[in-house]
Amino acid sequence: MNRRLLDILVCPLCKSQLHFNAEQLELICKADRLAYPIRDDVPVMLVEEARSLSAEEIQ
Repeated sequence: MNRRLLDILVCPLCKSQLHFNAEQLELICKADRLAYPIRDDVPVMLVEEARSLSAEEIQ
C-alpha cells in the first residue's frame, strides 16, 4: 500500500484515519469498526463493501 495514499485516505463514513492491515489487505476504521477491502491494489472505499469487525479484531 502506497504510504502517501494511506496518509490521505479517510473513512468515508466518519472521516477518521484508516489503518492498513497488510495481512488481510484491508483498511481498518477503528471508530466505525469497519474494514475496507483492497482489491488489485485499489482500496474499495464503499461502506456497502466494508465488513464489520468484532471487538477482538479492533485490538
